[in-house]
Amino acid sequence: SAVCSRFEYFNSFVTRTNTCGELRSAHVGQEVTLYGWIQYQRQGLFLVLRDFQGLTQIIIPQDEAHSHVKKLLSNAPVESVVRVTGTVSLRPPGQENPKMPTGDIEVKVETAEILNSCKKLPFEIKDFIKKTEALRMQYRYLDLRSFQLQYNLRLRSQIVMRMREYLCNLHGFVDVETPTLFKRTPGGAKEFLVPSREAGKFYSLPQSPQQFKQLLMVGGLDRYFQVARCYRDEGSRPDRQPEFTQIDIEMSFVDQAGIQRLIEGLLQYSWPEERGSITTPFPSMTYEEALADYGTDKPDTRFGMKIVDISDFLRRSDIQFVQNALSYPRGTVKAICIPQGVVMLRQECITTDAVCDTTFMEHSFPGWYSSNFPDSKIAPSHSPPSLLQCSALGSLRLESADLLEAAGLVLRNPTVFHFLWVVDFPLFLPKEENPTELESAHHPFTAPHPSDTSLLYSDPTKVRSQHYDLVLNGNEVGGGSIRIHSAEQQRFVLEKVLKEDSEVLSHLLEALEFGAPPHGGIALGLDRLISLIVDAPSIRDVIAFPKSFKGRDLMGNAPDYVTPEELEPYHIQVSWPLAEKEAKKT
Repeated sequence: SAVCSRFEYFNSFVTRTNTCGELRSAHVGQEVTLYGWIQYQRQGLFLVLRDFQGLTQIIIPQDEAHSHVKKLLSNAPVESVVRVTGTVSLRPPGQENPKMPTGDIEVKVETAEILNSCKKLPFEIKDFIKKTEALRMQYRYLDLRSFQLQYNLRLRSQIVMRMREYLCNLHGFVDVETPTLFKRTPGGAKEFLVPSREAGKFYSLPQSPQQFKQLLMVGGLDRYFQVARCYRDEGSRPDRQPEFTQIDIEMSFVDQAGIQRLIEGLLQYSWPEERGSITTPFPSMTYEEALADYGTDKPDTRFGMKIVDISDFLRRSDIQFVQNALSYPRGTVKAICIPQGVVMLRQECITTDAVCDTTFMEHSFPGWYSSNFPDSKIAPSHSPPSLLQCSALGSLRLESADLLEAAGLVLRNPTVFHFLWVVDFPLFLPKEENPTELESAHHPFTAPHPSDTSLLYSDPTKVRSQHYDLVLNGNEVGGGSIRIHSAEQQRFVLEKVLKEDSEVLSHLLEALEFGAPPHGGIALGLDRLISLIVDAPSIRDVIAFPKSFKGRDLMGNAPDYVTPEELEPYHIQVSWPLAEKEAKKT
């Protein structure tokens, strides 16, 4: 039957006849052998057996001839692993369970075996049982038994397989593994160091396969793809992982529009049916538009509340500090209009006003708000417009949405997926620690916008890049660019604009001199993308063995100390801070 054939491949190569999720009324009368974990046992009468596929009710025999089977199963602790053999029968009338796919049948046991008994659990294996994050991480192998994590990891696997099909089978991409041990890359995120046996020399774990994928294009592979492991030593950052996975892509002879169409097709092809369909092409917005309207370069477009310029309206006002703001060159007053703002946010006015106060030089005027704009929160700026002010209004917009949703108004439906391309980023930004120097807005291999190439040599601060970000519901899920394929231009960017030592990239610069094709690419953050698709509270819920937010593996207790003898071949000695010395002694 169709039901049987659907599950057949789950039972290949193993000694079970069926999974715990496949038996139906069509199987009545068949003798079956099931393996699984005891999810629940009631008074020696029946138990529920669970495996990756589902649940089956097992009837424990009560007759004297099967007393040893009854004793075995009645005394087995929850989460023990068992094998049962028995006959499939219909449940008695009125005892069917429509909530279970196997709810029409039960298995009457003939023989059973306890394959492994389970000791007392640190927590119950149920999705609705609240468990601390630390406990879940410490016993991750138990947490993985939960329905939700099983679902997340299996859906992730299916999506990646569909992506492979689309890229390799339908569009001729080549899946290439690139090295994990490499050397330091200038700029970008901080990299993990790996000691070598050559004194003073270290490998770096690549934050992405960026250089290798460009070199593959120089090598003529034309189109490359990899499910790539990436590493960033970002310290204690919530909802970030020191090691993560990207869907990494590079193509030769392509422009920005070509990459965007590829990714839209890839996502449409791999999108899970149960999450509805996604419409392509995705809308596009410039970096400047995103900042002006939403106060961020990754806007959540599921709801409105855009930032609006009310300067012209307030030019008629006699409020002195507003007039002071407007007297600056490009001085503006901006606002966000919050539907039902006063009604919904009355209890939260102190919190929201505090955001305005802190951000906008401690000017708050609730009386003026309520008399002039009874349905909105207005955050005026009385200094020249800046990225900081746009970002502050963007933060206020999101915090207001949080407050409105906490009060019961639905603004951001998690089952709705709004993709957005953000384009025309600046190529360079002033360094935070020294605004007179420039750094790459993304990485130093990004090509300038064709219209701005001449500005690269005269005024690099005004150059737009050929970088593009993919945003989903206010989260960046991908980013890429058309690359510099001229060695001369790449050397100029590194040495003259960024003031970097180009020697560390001499291999790449030399490669660009040997007939490098125009090329570009993108990387999708797989962990973030899957977490949004399944509406997981954290990316840790879509990774089998994640690190804690401090970058620790609480299950295996990594990172861990090593002995001086183990460090000796690497010519390394650890200089212990006094506090750590004492802690290590104890």
